[in-house]
Amino acid sequence: MDSTRKEWLLNALLAGALFAVPLWAWMASEPFIITLATRIAILAIAGVGLNIALGLGGMVSFGHALYLGIGGYVAGIAAYHAFSGTTVLGLSGTNQMLPIWAMAMALSGLIAGIVGALSLRTSGIFFIMITLAFAQMGFFFTLSWPAYGGEDGLPIFVRNQFPGLNTARPWELFIIAYGVLLAVLGLFAMLRAARFGAALMAIRQNPDRAAAIGISPFGVKLVAFILSGMITGLAGAMMADLTRFVSPAMMAWTMSGELIVIIILGGVGRLFGPVAGAAILVGFEVFFGGLTEHWKLWLGLVLLAVVLFARGGLIGLIAGRAQNG
Repeated sequence: MDSTRKEWLLNALLAGALFAVPLWAWMASEPFIITLATRIAILAIAGVGLNIALGLGGMVSFGHALYLGIGGYVAGIAAYHAFSGTTVLGLSGTNQMLPIWAMAMALSGLIAGIVGALSLRTSGIFFIMITLAFAQMGFFFTLSWPAYGGEDGLPIFVRNQFPGLNTARPWELFIIAYGVLLAVLGLFAMLRAARFGAALMAIRQNPDRAAAIGISPFGVKLVAFILSGMITGLAGAMMADLTRFVSPAMMAWTMSGELIVIIILGGVGRLFGPVAGAAILVGFEVFFGGLTEHWKLWLGLVLLAVVLFARGGLIGLIAGRAQNG
C-alpha cells in the first residue's frame, strides 16, 4: 500500500475513532470523556485554521490565539448581553450559536485582514514577531477591559443554543463540534486541491517564480490568512461555549504555541494533522497531567522527537512506514 492510500486510511480511522469513543462514552454515561472529545474537535478546528496559513502557505503565525480569543469574546459578550437584557453598540445580545459564529468569523476575518496586510509585507522572523505583537495587544486589551471581566474573565451562565439540539447535553454539543470539524476539513481539502491551493503552495516554495507566472503572492497569502483567522475565530466561539467561560488567557502567546504544537505533532499540511495533534495534546494534558505537574516536559520531548525524526508528524511517520514496508 502506497503512502497516499495509507494516509487516507489513517484519516478514516481517526475520524471514526473520534466519533466512536464519545459514542461509547454516551452509552456508558461518561460525560467527561465526551467533553474531552469535544475539546479535541474544537482544538482541531482551530488547528485547521492555522494549517491553512502554516501548512499550505508557509506563514508561521505566532499570534493565532488572537483570533481564538476574538471568537471567544464574541460568544461571551453576546451571551452576557442576552442574559442581562442589555445592548452593546446599540445591538441586543443573542444566545444562538449560528449568528454568534457568523459574528465571530466576520470580526476575526476583519482583524486578520488588518494584521495580514501589515505582517505579510515582511517575512521570516519579522512576520512571526508582528503576528505575536498583535496577539499580545489583544491579550493586554482584554486583560484591562473591566466591562467584561478583565483579568478575571467572563463567565457564560447559560450555554448558547443550536437549532434542533440541546447544547446542555454533552453528546449533542459534541455532535455540533464534530460536524463543524468535518466541514472545515472538507474546506481545507477543497482549498488544497483547487487552483487557489496550488497557487498558495507555489508561493510557499518560491514566491519570485510564482510572481513571474502572474500569481500575486501578497493577495493570495492575504486571502489565505483571512480564511485562517476566520476558522480559528469560529473555534474560539465554540471553545467559549464548551467551557462556558472566556478570559484573556485565550489570547496568550502560550495558546498560539499550543496551536503550532498541534500542527507539528499531527503533520504540517496534513489533512487530519490537526486532529491527531489535538488528540495527542489533550491526551498528554489529561493522562500525564494526572501523574505529574511537569507533563509538558514529556510533551516537549515528544515534540523534539517529531521535529528531529518525523518531519511529517504522526500521520507522515505512519504513512512513510507503510511506504517503506
